[in-house]
Parts: sequence; structure tokens; C-alpha cells
Amino acid sequence: MAACSFGLTSHPALLPQIRPEDAMDFYAINNLRENHPGWSLLRAQNAPLAISFFMKAFTGPNQRDIGRQELVDHLDDVLFGLRDVYGEDKFPRPASEYLDDWAATERAWLRKYYVPGQDEPHYDLTPAAEDVVRWVENLRGRDFVATQSRLTSIFAVLKALVQQSETDPEVRLAELQRQRDGIDAEMQRIRDGNVRVMTAPEALDHFQQLTTLAKDLLADFREVEQNFRKLDRQVREQIATWEGGQGELLETIFANQQGISSSLQGRTFQGFWDYLMSPQLRSELQDLLERATRIEALSGVKDLHAVTKLHQDWLPAVDQTQATVRQLSEQMRRLLDDKVFLENKRIMRLIRSIESGALGTREAPPSGIFMEIAAQSVDVALPFERPLYEPSRKVMVDDDIVTADDADVDAGALFSQFHVDMERLKTNVDAVLADAEQATLVEVIQAHPLQQGLAEIVAYYQLASESPWASIHDDVPQQLQWELPDGSIREATIDQIIFVRPA
Repeated sequence: MAACSFGLTSHPALLPQIRPEDAMDFYAINNLRENHPGWSLLRAQNAPLAISFFMKAFTGPNQRDIGRQELVDHLDDVLFGLRDVYGEDKFPRPASEYLDDWAATERAWLRKYYVPGQDEPHYDLTPAAEDVVRWVENLRGRDFVATQSRLTSIFAVLKALVQQSETDPEVRLAELQRQRDGIDAEMQRIRDGNVRVMTAPEALDHFQQLTTLAKDLLADFREVEQNFRKLDRQVREQIATWEGGQGELLETIFANQQGISSSLQGRTFQGFWDYLMSPQLRSELQDLLERATRIEALSGVKDLHAVTKLHQDWLPAVDQTQATVRQLSEQMRRLLDDKVFLENKRIMRLIRSIESGALGTREAPPSGIFMEIAAQSVDVALPFERPLYEPSRKVMVDDDIVTADDADVDAGALFSQFHVDMERLKTNVDAVLADAEQATLVEVIQAHPLQQGLAEIVAYYQLASESPWASIHDDVPQQLQWELPDGSIREATIDQIIFVRPA
């Protein structure tokens, strides 16, 4: 279908970017139609292909940070099925070209970026494309609409807003007393045997509200990360074009960063990050999710046990956002290093000019006093500070050669070497730290038993000594056990090694 155009792109009221707080009049909406990536996705000829693929690859499994080859293979499978139904001419281009087109600047449906230490590009949905995917999902309608849980959430948020904003102590005490009376009455009803259990429709209502909020939270992370990336891009542009003083540039950068951190979205993200760093709250959430899967009214829900990994989907999203913030800090550090290098270079040019001027006036120096400098300090060296002569000692070396009796030594051990995979050991440590703030080597080996005996323990030592997130305590001994292929048990007493989850 051909798209109609209003021909108003040159109107002076139209701005290149429309902010959320701007009035959504005719010109603003037309500007969004012409420039917004989400609107262009809806108008695209291959929109059904792109949106359905985004659902299967990203929003459906709640995945982010997907490598190019994995994404190309996934899209190849989708295209193979569509061409089998509609013919080879329906989607003639290869999967890689579709990905490059969707990640192009004029599309901006996918974000293409490189992970530090990897040569393969990775992809993620942009917030605009995710908004379109969510909107299209809502178009098909829902068999069950959560209304009661939403009303309950509205009341809970409204009560918290009003009660926590009340400044009169008497009013707040009266409200707390009323809540305590209600709790006492509920406890008495339970003691009397009157236990009210949530009905099946109510349970499904609240469960649907839970899954919807969890998906919306991941969508919010993409938008928060995009805001931080915009700040990083602004910083890079300012550094590239700045001609003023270094102090003024840093003041502007810190002001922009403080603006993002102190905004409503920034403070909300920081609160969520503090929650993820709290072991007590994470344990409470994990316990609640597991108990929710045992509710009889939810036994017929598809993929019910997937909800127990709800909080694990948030960790990669938060980590990517934090990585963007760290990248901004590294950019400012490199700025300082570049400025110091330029200052040193300027100082060296001044010194060279002074030396050249001195050499030029060496044959005809000016008369009289033309410069005064402070006198240099005198170095005092006392004779008694000098060390006395100490003759070197001769070391006697016993060079007798003793012939070893190695007739019974098995030389096959020299050829039966094996390799300890350090990446596998790192994966074992990360798997244990996914559910704990820190873990000892004993706890890691209990979860992932040794496969290569003493050599694997030595490799763990090397991993702990090279990692800034591990410590070795030689004053705390610990016992380790492992089983050999012949069934015998070996024991070892080692220093305590503690691995800590990276901040």
C-alpha cells in the first residue's frame, strides 16, 4: 500500500526530535510519521517478517545481546519456512542482508554493536521496535484481561502515594493503627478457621499482571540504556569539537551525567539496581516465585515454572546498562589522559623554544642582569652515611653427579598429558555466583565435582590469583575430596579461596 504524504516536513513548527512533554499536535504527529523508527517499521513492506522475527528471537524468549551468526541462523530458518509456503521470490535476499538493513541508521530497528573482546557483532532490539512489537501483540486481543489485579495495584500505589506524603504525624499514626486493627482481625479470622483462599480467576488475573509487568520492565531497561548511550554520544561529540578549557568541558559532562542520574528514570533504575544487590530481597523474591508455581489454581498455565527464572532475565539487561555507564566513565578518563598528553606536548614546545632562543644569543649575550632564578638547594652527604665495604662470600657447589636408577620409571607419563579448560572453571564459578554473593572453592567443587583431580585444583588457584574478584586466605584451611576413575578417594588440605560476584 502506498503511503500518503502531507507535504509538511518543511513547516517551521516541526522539530527534528519530539520530546514526550511536547504537545502532540498535527505537526508533531506528522513529524513522528516521517522520522520515527517505529512508524517506519509499521509502514515497511516486510513489516510482518521483521515484527514476527523480533517476537521469536527477542521478546518471546526475553533474550538480548544475540550474536550475529546465531541471529542469521535463526532468520535463515524463518525464511526457509516462508519460502516453502510462498515461493522463493517472496523474500529473495539472504538473512544477513535483512539484518544489515534493519540495523541501518535510516531504519534503527535493531542496534548493532560490538562486545569488548569479541570480533563478532551483536544485536538487540531498539526501544522503538520493541514498542511496535508490544503494540502488535496487543492487537490480537486477549481471552482473559487482568482488571481486578490492576485495580488492586492502583489502590496500593495510591495509598502509598498519599500515606507516604502525609506530613501530619497524627494522621499517619491513625492510618497505621487502622492497618494494625485490620491485620489483627484477619489473624483472628484465620484462628477461627475462616481462611480465605484466592479463587482461580483471581489467581490467573494476578499471574497475568505479574508476567506483563516483568516484560514491561525489560522494555524499560532498553529505554534506560538508550538514554545512557545518548549521553555517551553527546560526550564524544563534545570532546571532538571542544575548544575551551578542560575544566569547563568536565563540568558540562558531569552536569549531563548528573541530569540522567537524578531524573525519575535514573533514580528508578538505581533503586532497582540496589534491589538486585540485596541478597535478602533476592532470596525473598526467589521463594515467592517458587511458591507461586505450587498454587493449584495456576497448574494449567503454560510454562509456569519459567516464572522462577524471572529475575535472571533482568541481570543481563542491568549489566548492559551498567556497562554503558562504565563506558562513559572510561571515556572521561581517556579525555583526561589526552589532555595531559597535549599539555606535556605544549610544555615541551615551550622548552624547545627557550633552548633555541638561548642558543641564538650565546654568541652575543645581553649585558647586565636579564633573569633571576632561585638558588638551587645544596645536597649534603655525610661520610658516615656511606656503607662499609663487605667482601662477597664464596658459595661452594657440590658438582658430584649421581646416576639415578630409573629402570622402573614409566616413561609413558611424559606422553599422557592433558589440558585443564580454564573457561570451564570460570563457567562453574559464575554458575554458583548466580545465586550467591560469594562462594568458597569447596562450595564450587561441591556443585561441580572435580574431573581432573589435583591439576584442576591448581588451575582454580591460578584463576583465583589472577582474578580481582577472588581472595586466598592462607590462615583458614579447608578440606577437599575427589574420586579417581578407579573409585578411590583422595583428600587435600588447601587454603580457603573465596570467589566474589563482580560489582
